[in-house]
Amino acid sequence: MNKETPKEYLRFNTIERIQHVILFTTFLLLSFTGWALKYPEQTVEHSSWLVKIWGGAKNAGIVHRIAGITMLLNFAWHVLYLAYMLSTGKMKLRKDTTIIPLPKDVMDAVKNILYFLGLGKEKPQFGRFSYIHKFDYWAVFWGMGIIGLSGFFLAFPVQSSYFFPSWSVNWIWEVISIMHSDEALLAIVFILFWHFYNEHLKWNKFPMSMTWITGKISIEDMKREHPLEYKLEFGDKGDNK
Repeated sequence: MNKETPKEYLRFNTIERIQHVILFTTFLLLSFTGWALKYPEQTVEHSSWLVKIWGGAKNAGIVHRIAGITMLLNFAWHVLYLAYMLSTGKMKLRKDTTIIPLPKDVMDAVKNILYFLGLGKEKPQFGRFSYIHKFDYWAVFWGMGIIGLSGFFLAFPVQSSYFFPSWSVNWIWEVISIMHSDEALLAIVFILFWHFYNEHLKWNKFPMSMTWITGKISIEDMKREHPLEYKLEFGDKGDNK
């Protein structure tokens, strides 16, 4: 590697890392308090234990609402931040660096599955974000739309009631409650089996990728995991000895 190629590459800046910390912190708070609130009447030991941690269901509800509002504000901040970065040209839409799903991502997923099954000879070449990252990222938007909106309605039922017609009052709150609870459970399972594995348990990441703390990725990891982005940023100069 020549002197022009750095040893590390800045993958996420400070603002993006702060947004991520707020996101996963509020997510953990919502998961633990939400689970306790979902089954407060049960005598199941783990549920009773979770309720007691927060000092009772009332306190758990307060923490849950504060965490939920904080998460929604953080999400709004992220969307505004993206709009600012795009409008100022600090973020550019390029096929090898965009987080937007592309037809190539579908082909990459198929090619990756065939490779792991021994039916393909080559692994797909990823840019800044693979199909795994993109699915992980856009799942947050889906969750915010369903869990966030339904949670807002449940947190402020009096104010929210003005949005619903009178003929729906007998069933709308049950629907909203089910949407919020079941979609939250799906989010917990998704994070546990998808995100946690890819960023913590994979052989080259265990016990976790440090990128979320430092924002940096080594050039060697970049060449291996994001070869298209590496070529875009450095060309072939980093391969020179």
